[in-house]
Amino acid sequence: MDRQAIHQELERARATFHRLLDGAADADLRRGTQGTRWTNGQLLFHMLFGYILIRPLLVLLRVFGRLPRGVGRAFARVLNAATRPFDVVNYLGPVGAARVLGRRRMGSAFDRVIDWLHRRLDAEQEADLALAMHYPTRWDPFFKDLMTIADLYRYPTRHFDFHHRQLTLTEGG
Repeated sequence: MDRQAIHQELERARATFHRLLDGAADADLRRGTQGTRWTNGQLLFHMLFGYILIRPLLVLLRVFGRLPRGVGRAFARVLNAATRPFDVVNYLGPVGAARVLGRRRMGSAFDRVIDWLHRRLDAEQEADLALAMHYPTRWDPFFKDLMTIADLYRYPTRHFDFHHRQLTLTEGG
């Protein structure tokens, strides 16, 4: 794993997020997106949430990565079976969170989570990067059946880049 490349991806996403968020008028944030039911503001929160999600996913992976593979595979199957309730929560969460957090707090939350990811990535032991567990592939197109800790550090920026293309904002507003 190229840690420096991941650090650069995180910083690129941070800069892009701030350009989009800071350059948008309130009316731009309320405008719909391409291919989703979210507004631009709600989709920006969803993009932020992809990074926030890494902390609990790392905890799960550290646990399931040390258990027999069959345990993680069964857990992923249970989660895949719960895709419909997940989709409802995944949609409604950003609808409310974007309204509650607002522009300023979304920007500072993005900075905090990126800073945490930088520190955590630097502290990772080389051997731990290969720990792996099965993931619910029906929950997100960027979840692979088997993902390592190294894969998790790349996941949120792939998710971010995908959704960035669905925004109806320009990086100037």
